[in-house]
Amino acid sequence: MIAAMDISIRKAERSKLQDLSLENIPFGKYFSDHMLEADYENGEWKNIEIKPYQPLLLSPSLAALHYGQAIFEGIKAYKDKEGHASIFRPQDNYHRFNISAERMQMPAVPEELFMEGMRLLVELDKNWIPEKEDHSLYIRPFMFSADEMIGVRPSETYKFMIILSPTGPYYSAPMRIYVEEKYVRAVPGGVGYAKAAGNYGAAMFATAEAKKKGYDQVLWMDAFEHKYVQECGTMNVFFIIGNTAITPNLDQGTILGGVTRQSTITLLKEMGLTVEERPLSIQDIMVAYKAGLLHEVFGTGTAATISPIKELRYKDFEMKFDVDTWKTAPTIKKWLTDIREGVREDKYQWMQKV
Repeated sequence: MIAAMDISIRKAERSKLQDLSLENIPFGKYFSDHMLEADYENGEWKNIEIKPYQPLLLSPSLAALHYGQAIFEGIKAYKDKEGHASIFRPQDNYHRFNISAERMQMPAVPEELFMEGMRLLVELDKNWIPEKEDHSLYIRPFMFSADEMIGVRPSETYKFMIILSPTGPYYSAPMRIYVEEKYVRAVPGGVGYAKAAGNYGAAMFATAEAKKKGYDQVLWMDAFEHKYVQECGTMNVFFIIGNTAITPNLDQGTILGGVTRQSTITLLKEMGLTVEERPLSIQDIMVAYKAGLLHEVFGTGTAATISPIKELRYKDFEMKFDVDTWKTAPTIKKWLTDIREGVREDKYQWMQKV
């Protein structure tokens, strides 16, 4: 067991906030004054410390650099109208982190280390939370193999860390999406359901090709038929067809079980919509669009929250949407924002006070 007293804290002598404005801050570029670091050796976690943010000294033979044993999470902290800091659904991210760890043959991180370490770190750097709409403090827990040895096997040592980054909107405008037909993100039996670093590295080529065509991201399809919708870029995706919200189901293990996805499902049901988690083909999407029944398409994710899609292109067929007339996605986004800012009842107890 790891209690708060076992986490040592060494404070920075001077805050970098003195030289930085949190106005119009880009996503993931700046980091707060402190970070958490812990080592896994001989079957136990040790050397647990919150200390000033600083570079790491790593061996060129570090196993993570060669064999990709690396996972991470994305969580956000917010300030309510009274200035109190809270973290959005961190327990769900903790559980998902260890699901990823198991898939990648890494040790589980104890709840006390993950949750209390995060809480103490956010409490220490809470002044880094921007008090502005669509802004937050992005929390990045991550773990990587730390053996200094070249050999294809699970590492015996690991490093777990948490860093914090003040951030604005991930996607500042509605997106144009290209339906990817050649490259795939995940296959059944693979690591698509894990938040493994390699998933994102493998996605970059197809994304770059889509951007050359003038699109912001790709809509991933299934690996076998290129027929069924998977994820949209790094997000889960929802389609409002008639009075039903449809999102791909998680049964095949090819889709990340997003915390914002699950929150969106809960709020869609509260709005009175029918929610279906099931396979959805691109052909069915096109039929719904042609019939005037495809009302909204949007992505969900920790970084992006709710991100409208204004255009979807499959082969030579373009589906365009007037996002200014939408009702569902803006309502979900507002409800989530209001819950995080403490102006809407947190009936599901999603916010954890720092």
